[in-house]
Amino acid sequence: MKIAMGSDHAGFRYKEMIKKHLQENGHEVLDFGAHSGEPSDYPDFVRPAAECVAQGRADAGIMLGGSGNGEAMVANKVRGIRCAVCWDRQTAEWAKTHNNANVISIGQRTVSPDTALQIVDTWLSSVFEGGRHARRVGKIEA
Repeated sequence: MKIAMGSDHAGFRYKEMIKKHLQENGHEVLDFGAHSGEPSDYPDFVRPAAECVAQGRADAGIMLGGSGNGEAMVANKVRGIRCAVCWDRQTAEWAKTHNNANVISIGQRTVSPDTALQIVDTWLSSVFEGGRHARRVGKIEA
């Protein structure tokens, strides 16, 4: 799977950790930055990563910041992106199974490193259920 990643300085450490984890598990990572822990503005990195997913150049996206909220807000402004803030395995599972999230956002200041990796693995292994909800609201487009 090809995964686009974007973060600011507050999510840089987890971005690097998750990127390594993904690569070790056979995924290709497109890293849009930040490229250090120096202060930076998350929209500069998150928007291009989200656009990459929306354009189909990546299969999914993972955004990181201090809380993950700002990153999700920026990503969700891109047409075709469904970004969910996740703070545990359950919210990661629901993001995919209930909402068909093609992007997730994680806050480095809100979860432990182990939890961040569990979020990523749970989200990637979950499958959208569709079903009743998909019929009620119509086809969900990327």
